[in-house]
Amino acid sequence: MSKIILTNEVAGLGSAGDVIEVKNGYARNYLLPQGFAVAWSRGGEKQVEQIRAARAARELATIEEAQDIKSKLEATKVRLAVKTGTGGRLFGSVKTGDVADAVKAAGIAELDKRKIEIPTAIKVVGDYTANVRLRDDLNAVITLQVVAQKK
Repeated sequence: MSKIILTNEVAGLGSAGDVIEVKNGYARNYLLPQGFAVAWSRGGEKQVEQIRAARAARELATIEEAQDIKSKLEATKVRLAVKTGTGGRLFGSVKTGDVADAVKAAGIAELDKRKIEIPTAIKVVGDYTANVRLRDDLNAVITLQVVAQKK
């Protein structure tokens, strides 16, 4: 087992700044090369504090603010104009960054793309849903309306 410090949020493992133990191969072959973690060391404790401070700064300030953003997100249908081919098929697919940009453009809130989860791949125009983790204990469901971009 390897002791590592997460630098990014990893689903099922933890948030940035957490010190966890994982199997050697998982750390060596996935987490470390992808930049999701760094090897733990005694000097790494300072780095853990910096990561936690940055995470706290990014986290939504209060529960009331998060609930306000949740109500705005769930009340609004977010519209995404994407480049399409024949039959409404997309060139590529809609990514979490695209959803974050659309929410920001709609004037609702500024979301971190790493906290957005799209359950199914969006490759055709239509209506979809996406989940947003606003805080550890608060999630919101966004309704996405994917439409063809006017040429």
